[in-house]
Amino acid sequence: MSTQITPQKPTPEDALRAANTRFYSAFESLDIAQMEAVWAHDDEVECVHPGWELLLGWDEVRERWARLFANARRVRIALSSVWIRIEGRVGWVACTEHVTTAFADSFDDAMVQATNIFVLQEEGWMLVAHHASPLPNPAHSTVQ
Repeated sequence: MSTQITPQKPTPEDALRAANTRFYSAFESLDIAQMEAVWAHDDEVECVHPGWELLLGWDEVRERWARLFANARRVRIALSSVWIRIEGRVGWVACTEHVTTAFADSFDDAMVQATNIFVLQEEGWMLVAHHASPLPNPAHSTVQ
C-alpha cells in the first residue's frame, strides 16, 4: 500500500512572500521588464528610495527604476528580519535590506529598512508602494 502525499496549497502569506521575492529578483536583475511585471501600473503607486523624494504614479516610479538600472553594473540584496502581514486584499512586508551595488568605477554597500505594500489583484499580489530608508552604518555610529 502506497501513501500519496498531497502537496500543501500555498498560504496567502506564502504567495505574498513569493511576490516580495520577485520584486527583489527584479531589482537584482537590473531588467526594467522584470520590474514592470511586479508593480501595479496606476497613478496611485509610490516609491521612496533612500535619501530621495517621493515618486508618485507608475510613470515616475518606472523612470527612476530605469535610471537606477542604467547606472548600476550589478546589485545584490540580502534580506533579514522579514515580517509579513495581510489584511484583506492588502499585504505588506517589512524587512532589512543589505544592498551591495557595483557601478562602473565604484561600489556602495548599504543597510536599508524597507516596507513593501502589495494589493491582491487579478494577476496576483502587485506592488503599490516601496519605501526604503537608510540605516546607520554600525561602523560609523557611536553609542552615547
